[in-house]
Amino acid sequence: MMVRNGVLSSFLLPETLYAEDVRAMMPSTIERYGIEEWRAIVMTNEIHGHLGIYSTLGAKMGLYALSLLDGEGEPDIESYAGTCPPISCLNDGLQISTGATLGHGLITVLDVAEKRVEAKMTRGGQSLRIALKSEYQQQIRDDIRHGVEQYGHTAPYWTYVRGLAIKYWAEWDRNKIFVVK
Repeated sequence: MMVRNGVLSSFLLPETLYAEDVRAMMPSTIERYGIEEWRAIVMTNEIHGHLGIYSTLGAKMGLYALSLLDGEGEPDIESYAGTCPPISCLNDGLQISTGATLGHGLITVLDVAEKRVEAKMTRGGQSLRIALKSEYQQQIRDDIRHGVEQYGHTAPYWTYVRGLAIKYWAEWDRNKIFVVK
């Protein structure tokens, strides 16, 4: 586990401070994935400005990659998610979950033709490439397509997308949804 030298001595806030839909999943999600993932995803989405699919996946990806890499401290990251939403939102989760921020100069967002949910991380002389498994990418595409068909880009669509982010957060185990290359 990475040592944090931040400002909070504890992160678990009273349940009443969370939005109702997040509060409903809080106990089971913390029990299943731990407080470190809870903290990373909550902080990511607060900084990100909304609860999003790719920002949540970025936090899960960063934590999983750190668990596989040797050494301590923040990794160097090369992100293949680009700089255009929605896939680029992955970068926010990667930064918060790993501490490898733009401000630290430890994350590079590559300008690749095909933006994807993938990153290369290096720490302790060891590197890995990690990507979302294709079946999960397809699930996102199918779910988003359904939302657009049903709601267009109206307010109910964005409520639907928030529901998807919560569902993926609660159901997708970071130890199972990624492939390491």
